[in-house]
This record gives sequence, structure tokens and C-alpha cells, in this order.
Amino acid sequence: MKLASLKHGRDGKLVVVSEDLAFYADAGQIAPTLQAALDGWAGIEPLLRNLATDLEHAVIPRERFREHEAAAPLPRAYQWADGSAYVNHVALVRQARGADMPDSFWHDPLMYQGGSDGFLGPRDPIPLKDESWGCDLEAEVVVVTGDVPLGASRAQALDAILLVGLTNDVSLRNLIPGELAKGFGFFQSKPASAFSPVFVTPDALGDGWRDGKLHRTLMVDLNGEPFGRAQAGEDMTFDFGALIVHAAKTRRLGAGTIIGSGTVSNRDRDGGPGKPIADGGVGYSCLAELRTVETIRDGKPATGFLKAGDRVRIWAEDDQRRSIFGAIEQVVEG
Repeated sequence: MKLASLKHGRDGKLVVVSEDLAFYADAGQIAPTLQAALDGWAGIEPLLRNLATDLEHAVIPRERFREHEAAAPLPRAYQWADGSAYVNHVALVRQARGADMPDSFWHDPLMYQGGSDGFLGPRDPIPLKDESWGCDLEAEVVVVTGDVPLGASRAQALDAILLVGLTNDVSLRNLIPGELAKGFGFFQSKPASAFSPVFVTPDALGDGWRDGKLHRTLMVDLNGEPFGRAQAGEDMTFDFGALIVHAAKTRRLGAGTIIGSGTVSNRDRDGGPGKPIADGGVGYSCLAELRTVETIRDGKPATGFLKAGDRVRIWAEDDQRRSIFGAIEQVVEG
């Protein structure tokens, strides 16, 4: 089942979307918003599934689904916690800036709590007031949970995953060092994130969802050229079960919590840093990692950060090369 929110007020209007992303059916008589559906998931999910079945069989009124009319599936959320599950990415970025890599990073997930009071839609521009801030894309996988109890087990964590999607978790790289030096985490360096047009129930992903991971290629284009083709199910040190267990260690997680994977990152086949697509690698899911590889290789980065007019596209496909979540496609707007 695929769910989306059309732009409408602060919290959008919930719709069920066809498997091919071509049509939608209004779900307002079942739940006005996705958050309302998540709050009452046990009773509401079966009704949404019936609506999805009727939509697929074209026995109910339907409208064309246009991704540019979609808001983020959750236009705002009670909680947005982003992990860094691909520790290869963390190790490379820290290496480039000369920071030590504690061994604990391989055993204890990194996670920060991001702003969730307003997310960008999949076609909304990336606002950038100052290019000197070092604007970067970050292509990630996300899940949305139901209620998660305090001290949840791995089994409880995995059972709590209700929806899967993608995000562009924008970072302002040149603001990060100063913030981290204060010892209090990210704030100004992490502006609003954008999400894929639809979120999908795990069962609808088939064998693309297993072991708490999305086993699909995360596709990233930059200005119309292939930039990243990383395998989301590979080199993921902490799966979503582990990330949710970590988040719930000292607190309950409310329905509608969004958990991010962090930047998807693959090592090269020889175990070293990933290579650009042009050099036979799978590329990158953020500019910082490419700049890191350039620094390690050449002593300094050659690639700049995003600037006004740059276009980012992030999506994933099934085995028939059909878009699963729709595409995040954003232009940087100065």
C-alpha cells in the first residue's frame, strides 16, 4: 500500500496511491491526515487497504496523482530522529577533517534529533540564503513507526515499522564544525528535509524489504547526470531495528516518529572508499563523501557544494525499473 499527502493546510490531505503511482483515491472519509491514520493504525489500516484494492481495480472515483502536488507524506511530525547507519560514510568524513574515529561508532549508533515542525515536499525548492554555508544533499532511507515502548526489543522495533520512504536530509556543511565544537549537536546546520512523494508499507516492497533494511539501489542524479547508485541494503552497519532500539532506550516513541538511516554509503569492491560512477563505482549519496575521497586522494576537494540553480533527483526502482516511492526532485533556490 502506498500513501501520500496532497498539499492542504499544515498537515496535508491523506490519499491512497496506486502501485504504479498513476492515480490516487481520497482517503478523507477514513482519516483526514496521515498522522491521524497512524494514531489509529490498528483500525484504520484495514480500511485503507480496502480502499487501495478498490483503487487498483478502478471501481471507485480516482484522480491523476501528480508528484508536484504532493506535500511530504507527513508534512510535520512529532519526531524526526536521523541515524548514521552507514558507518563507512562517518569514517570517511571524519578522516577528511582529521578527526579520530572512536571504535564505539561501530557498535553504538549515532543519532540526532532534527527539526520536524515543517518538512519540504518532494518538488519544493531547497532554500539557500548563503552559498558559503556549504549546502549538501543527503540521500537516505526512512521509516515511520507506530507507538514504540520504552526499552523496546529488536522484535518490537521491527514490528513497529509501518511505512518506508526516502529523504533528502539537507546539510549546511560549513556550519557543522562550529556547531559540533560547542558540544551540543546540530541545529542551524540542519535545515528542513524533503521526503519522497509516497511512503510504502513494508509488505508492498516484497523481497526489497528484509532484515530491517531496504534492499534497493538508491538513485541520485545531480544536474541531470548520474551521481549515486549505492545499494541501500549493503554496508548498513545498523539496520532500522537497531536504530529504533537505540532511539527507544530511554523514551517511548510516539506513532508517526520518523527514523532516518543517514547517508547511504558503499565501500568500493576492494574495500576502499567508493568510486565515482564514471570510474566504475556506485558513486555517492552526498557531496561531502565525494569531497572526502578527493581529499584523501589528491589532498584537497575539487567538487563544490550546491549552488543556486543546481537540481537534485533522488528515487528508487523495483525489479521492473518502476519508481517505488516517486522522486524527490529539488532545485536550489537562492
